[in-house]
Amino acid sequence: MGSQRGDAMTYDPETVGDVGGARRAWENGELAEFLGRAGERKTEFTTASGLPLKRLYTPEDVAAVDYADDLGFPGAFPFTRGPYPTMYRGRFWTMRQIAGYGTAEDTNERFRYLISQGQTGLSIDFDMPTLMGYDSDHPMARGEVGREGVAIDTLADMRLLFEDIDLEEISVSMTINPTAWILFAMYLAVAEERGNDPHLLSGTVQADILKEYVAQREWIYPVPPSMRIVRDVIVHAARHLPRYNPISISGYHISEAGATAVQELSFTMAHAISYLELVTSAGVDIDDFASRLSFFFVAQSDLFEEVAKFRAARRIWARIVRDQFGAKRPESCRLRFHCQTAAASLTKREPLNNIVRTTLQALAAILGGAQSLHCNGYDEAYAIPTEEAMRIALRTQQIIAEESRVGDVIDPLGGSYLVESLTNELEAAAWATLERIATLGGTIRAVEDGVLQREIGDSAFRIQQDRTSGDQVVVGVNKYRTEDTAPDVETHRIRPDVEERQRRRLDEVREGRDQAAVDHLMASLVEAAGREGDDLIRPTIALVIAGATMGEIVDALRPVFGAYRAPAGW
Repeated sequence: MGSQRGDAMTYDPETVGDVGGARRAWENGELAEFLGRAGERKTEFTTASGLPLKRLYTPEDVAAVDYADDLGFPGAFPFTRGPYPTMYRGRFWTMRQIAGYGTAEDTNERFRYLISQGQTGLSIDFDMPTLMGYDSDHPMARGEVGREGVAIDTLADMRLLFEDIDLEEISVSMTINPTAWILFAMYLAVAEERGNDPHLLSGTVQADILKEYVAQREWIYPVPPSMRIVRDVIVHAARHLPRYNPISISGYHISEAGATAVQELSFTMAHAISYLELVTSAGVDIDDFASRLSFFFVAQSDLFEEVAKFRAARRIWARIVRDQFGAKRPESCRLRFHCQTAAASLTKREPLNNIVRTTLQALAAILGGAQSLHCNGYDEAYAIPTEEAMRIALRTQQIIAEESRVGDVIDPLGGSYLVESLTNELEAAAWATLERIATLGGTIRAVEDGVLQREIGDSAFRIQQDRTSGDQVVVGVNKYRTEDTAPDVETHRIRPDVEERQRRRLDEVREGRDQAAVDHLMASLVEAAGREGDDLIRPTIALVIAGATMGEIVDALRPVFGAYRAPAGW
């Protein structure tokens, strides 16, 4: 409690601590004993990942930090403080709200609305049949067409998806993995038809198949042929698309599956190492493609840990690419990442609280130096976001950018005793995990044996236990809970004719194509698939131009590549 003594304010050290006493204790090396006097609301404080948190951080906690080697300047190795010299002073991050539902026409309408509201990049969600390689008229697709994303079966759909959108002016991100190479081929075919300059195309196709086996569980083929497809996408982009990111190595889905920040960081880097090994073993120099690899991270609610995670990620990647793979160009060592707020943190109870959660998570991404950002809609615990929810999510980014001024200073939390200490701890924990994965036989072996999957599952179980017990507070759900269980939230509705419209266009494409030409090109693709060194992208582009469907291409390669089965016990 405070008391007045002349002009000075003194404090009872049993409640809030005596400032002068703290200074003397620190000078005498007795700070821990001094700090132990005051009571606390619980016995142990940790980050969301379980890293212990001290009550107070001082210069002693960052005494081992070397400015030149560990921090440096933004735009310079090891990029801890940011990948570019001017960061948001040069331009704001790309505001890339993900969208996708119904048919290509439906999603195109949403794209044009978001662009009219100030969105600066496109991000596409595909429906489950498209993700898993089934055409919309396949029995497995029934009831799922256009529900969780947009349905894309043929090049005709892709043309409609990008109607009246200039692909040279706006970057396009596609969240697609096992069928990524086919959607990539369709995108390139549309650009080629329009006469677009490949040197001006920008965006990314996610294509990160390893995280599917580990976390998201959307796969078709076994690991080796799937990795070969990823290789071909990266090599093709390296040779023909200098501004395009051929892969977005994703920690987001690892986190959403229940991983800690340490697991998200280390498993993502383990996957990235595998992709570097894959492409360099194909004879491509590291400096010819590494600069175009991008990353995709989540922004969870532990603000300081998330900021530290992003900073540690840049430092780890820089050292992997330079020290392990011998990159010479600084750009090769520069990690760039897209970020999305945490969908798993959204609640059905009191859904408007999700706007606050998303705002804090978005702030963590920006303070951590994200290159592009998606904010979730407040209603996404119920369904695909409504137009209103998407507008509020976009406005969240715009308010942070235009009104908060947090982007006016680069890495504004740099030098914080807490943030620098957490950055070091996360980096050290990630390196330790990478070394352990190496002793297991490497990333591919660990994935095929289900090691990473089990560790994520164990973490997810612990998190759910903490939420159930209340140890991890979820406001409005397990603390400060009201009796109102039926909030009035207007949710997105899928038009009932979506599947019929999609099937009709699919029939039209099949009826109007030259079937003999499709059969000939399909045979060529199957032959190429049987030869390990052959490229699969060019034959796939030719096939989609001829009118082949995505499902037909996937099915044609099943006899060559086989099917993946998850490890026993997972």
